[in-house]
Amino acid sequence: MNIRSKVGAIASAAACLLGLALVSYADDKKTAQAQPTLAEAQRAAPNFVGISNWLNSGPLNIAALRGKVILVDFWTSGCINCTRTLPHVTRLYDNYKDRGLVVVGVHTPESPFERSTATVQAAIKRHGIKYPVAQDNDYATWNAYHNQYWPAQYIIDRNGKIVFEHAGEGQYDEIERTIQKLLNYKS
Repeated sequence: MNIRSKVGAIASAAACLLGLALVSYADDKKTAQAQPTLAEAQRAAPNFVGISNWLNSGPLNIAALRGKVILVDFWTSGCINCTRTLPHVTRLYDNYKDRGLVVVGVHTPESPFERSTATVQAAIKRHGIKYPVAQDNDYATWNAYHNQYWPAQYIIDRNGKIVFEHAGEGQYDEIERTIQKLLNYKS
């Protein structure tokens, strides 16, 4: 390979890398612009559909929960990030269940072994979950919410509108403040 070929190869590689960086930057910018604000995020909450089993309760539906504040928590038993959020979700349930908060865990499996009801029941016991858990093995509720992440939380107001969405760990204080505001809670 002569020097001219080497320079050409290096220039081509640099152009490809620069092009990838620009495409990535453009995608990041589009994603950042596509993030909804709290007001834009308000949409009617989908019902719980395609649920294989209800654990800790009978079947629930959004229409019957009208007038309540609802926290929907998408999780799966084998996800470390999910297990880190569960103490926060169970604390919210314990603190606000008698004030109008309904928590619904939607267990959507990431791996085949998580499809087992016994696996979900063991996770519920291990984490001390007392609130209703919907087993969404076919991703029907996951898809109805257009969810893409484990864990993910959706807060639904008394009128059945999604007013807050969060994916991943963290924002625990903001989640609690949103619930308190919707419950008109005064400490």
